[in-house]
Amino acid sequence: RPPGQDPLLLLKTLQLLWTKKEMKKQLKEEIRRGFAGLEDPLAGLLDMLESSSDWKGKGHSLGYYITTELQLWIKEHPAVQQSGIKLQKLQARVLRILAQCPANLLDPLISIYQLHTADRNYLLGHVSHLYHKGDYKEAAILSIKLKLQPDQDVEKMCTPLLLQDKTNLVEDYVGEYPELQSKLLQILDTWCEPGFNIRDITRQYQGLSRYKPDKFNRKMLSKLVFRLLDRFNLDPALCPNVINQRHLRTLNYLFYKRFVEKTMTQENWTDHIQSTVGENRWLQGHLIQLLISYCDLSTAARWAQRCNLPKEMLPYEVADELQKLQIQERVEEAAKADNYEGSKKKDYYQLPIPRANIHFLQTWEETLQCWEKVLQPGQVVGIDMEWRPSFGMVGKPRVSLLQIALKDEVFLLDLPRLLEQAETEGEKEKLPHSIQMLYSDAAITKLGYGMSGDLSSLAATWSALKDTDKQAQGVVDLLTVDKQVDVLSQEQSYEGRGFTQPEKGLSLLVQHVLGKPLDKTEQLSNWEKRPLREEQILYAASDAYCLLEIYEKLCKDPVSFGLSSDLTESLVGKPSIKPRAKKQLSKQELPSPSGQQCKGSKKETSCPPAPISPKEFSVVCDNMLQGLGRYLRCLGVDVRMLENEDDHRKAAEIARQDGRVILTSGLPYQTLQSQVAEGRCFSVNCSEKAKEQALQVLKHFNVQVSLADIFSRCQ
Repeated sequence: RPPGQDPLLLLKTLQLLWTKKEMKKQLKEEIRRGFAGLEDPLAGLLDMLESSSDWKGKGHSLGYYITTELQLWIKEHPAVQQSGIKLQKLQARVLRILAQCPANLLDPLISIYQLHTADRNYLLGHVSHLYHKGDYKEAAILSIKLKLQPDQDVEKMCTPLLLQDKTNLVEDYVGEYPELQSKLLQILDTWCEPGFNIRDITRQYQGLSRYKPDKFNRKMLSKLVFRLLDRFNLDPALCPNVINQRHLRTLNYLFYKRFVEKTMTQENWTDHIQSTVGENRWLQGHLIQLLISYCDLSTAARWAQRCNLPKEMLPYEVADELQKLQIQERVEEAAKADNYEGSKKKDYYQLPIPRANIHFLQTWEETLQCWEKVLQPGQVVGIDMEWRPSFGMVGKPRVSLLQIALKDEVFLLDLPRLLEQAETEGEKEKLPHSIQMLYSDAAITKLGYGMSGDLSSLAATWSALKDTDKQAQGVVDLLTVDKQVDVLSQEQSYEGRGFTQPEKGLSLLVQHVLGKPLDKTEQLSNWEKRPLREEQILYAASDAYCLLEIYEKLCKDPVSFGLSSDLTESLVGKPSIKPRAKKQLSKQELPSPSGQQCKGSKKETSCPPAPISPKEFSVVCDNMLQGLGRYLRCLGVDVRMLENEDDHRKAAEIARQDGRVILTSGLPYQTLQSQVAEGRCFSVNCSEKAKEQALQVLKHFNVQVSLADIFSRCQ
């Protein structure tokens, strides 16, 4: 060849220019001029790639630059494209390069050398060669790029990838092939069979590089199955073993809620047990075993009869009990229920409006009376939503009930029925339009608690409502207010009430503001089941109506609850802000209602505290900061930590007795900082990790940590 037409000489010229980044334009021109002078540009590129190794690394290399320029140049000079035997030889060469090249070179090379037109058996053979060499990832990536998956064994290709914890690559491998998705899920499900030994799989790949057998377990497989079901919208029936295991965990959870926590009513528990177990004999068998453990033989026998279980499936003692058992009306239960209802009226928030003023609406015509009253300027409404608990199953919850409370009445909108009616009559936009009008009207004050979550579920229920949160105006999210309300300690709140579980969320706010908590026993109801029970209707109405009473009381006397006196002006008319939308300031940075910084805040001083060693620094950590306490102890700090059940005020006692600094966060800071000397109580940002919290504390108190201090208290 004449000088200048040798691809390797061209490469040397380009390498020289590549080192001079400022000559990029000249480099591009030289590449194009070089291609034009080569007898066979496609073969020339391979010569250059084979004699250089810079392209094997990550990022943009000279090899990548040359390749992409050739790809563009070919579009302008299509005559250089090869075919027939000549192209096949080039394809054989480029396949060897593809096995080593980074991801960014794959597509350009596949395009330039028309690998999608290559003999499929030849490509499959090459990928198989990579696989048997142990290059599983490379084999999978090349298969994806060349769309070879339909002709491959999905189990064989994906198993080593799963063992190397490359689940994302597995998802990509089956991503465009529904049949392979189903097949993969069925394979994963067989690995989750109760009697299956996962080691039978892992044993074949013990020499695998980056082998992570600890991550290859039923828990990981179960998570992967649910992720794939969700991502590809597949039928969970493909994975009976994984679904059964999930349902079994749900059963255990329901037994815990009913018999250990005792926070679920018999009716709700029964509903959920029935819907979880269904007609599944395997789950029914486990249900009987759980009933024997938690209850008695009589109860187990009743459920065996309810499930119509054959005697041969039952333990001997249950079968024996079943023969004796005659189902009777549980008079004692009814009497107990009457007593329970009486005690509830004494202990819990009661709806102050007559039952006749609660309207359950199932048709569009019935909702018209609701919208006529609700969509009035100056109206104040309480809004809440209910949905069936998912217990970790696939998919987002769909709202079953939308509650809208006015001063004198409450409307309960049966969304599943209304949605069904709208689809039947071809008028899907009516109800969403009314809901959007309500949320977007700044002249109507909407009260809620955690409204961003409710609106997200509403959007999942009805796609027409997906932007409601962005259009919302005149919204008051009492969750935001709740964070500012001065509250009693748990000890004061529950003293003498006999509650086994502390209140939380809206129920706690209702207790603080209105004096009694909400009765949340219906919270985990099956809200999709119709007709709703009377207890469910009253619960749903109370959940929405209590918002009106809270708001009214806070507006009348905000100062007594530790709120700014301009509560109404500061909240009404502003859309609800999701918790993540704004970084929360630490208590040291929060201005008090008067505009001054809180007592004990960080002060700008010209003279920082004198440096001290960790041994000289002693603290008491509140019980929400145990991670911080352990971290500081590792650094040599003298740390005492409150136990989970300790009252926050115990920190002040310890601080005064031992001369310790209190580390706390949130509302307890306001109480504790007034009980110790100034500067002896520090509020930590709870949203940060323990390491960042520790650095914040050490910096504030000028604690100097040396190498000798680390782990000095752990020896």
